[in-house]
Amino acid sequence: MTENGVRPERHRPAWNEYFLKLAMLASERATCPRMHCGCVLVRDRFVLATGYNGSLPGAPHCDEVGCMVVNGHCVRTNHAEINAICQATRHGVILTGATAYVTNMPCTACAKALIAAGIERVIVFSEYHDTLAERFFKESGVLLERLPMPDREIHYDLDAFASAAPPV
Repeated sequence: MTENGVRPERHRPAWNEYFLKLAMLASERATCPRMHCGCVLVRDRFVLATGYNGSLPGAPHCDEVGCMVVNGHCVRTNHAEINAICQATRHGVILTGATAYVTNMPCTACAKALIAAGIERVIVFSEYHDTLAERFFKESGVLLERLPMPDREIHYDLDAFASAAPPV
């Protein structure tokens, strides 16, 4: 608050920007050095599941033991989209009608999995090589949107809120 009690102007992200930033944050958990990708599955502005590219539960990670490359792709990791779908499944979450916010255009296999899971809309800000995702989305009636990459900065200012305690 300023001296006159007015809150300083702040940036409040639009929903698409917010969920893409969450996907960016999820990608920070990725364990394959070849690609960091994040995915957030959302319906009615409610986060259903998140995922990032990483190894199977209990298995060693690429950043610990190296990548396992077959035909130019690391097969040690599940992609972010698969991990998000699996997280939803483990918790009994139905994905029909949901939107996938993904940092990168899905690969062909992930595009097919998103379609099969009932995803109706996919939003990305970065491309991916060698994928038939766009074709399969179009054939299946899944809306694909490309948006600009959101601001990489998180705007969190404790000093702007009178009820916040100072940092320790």
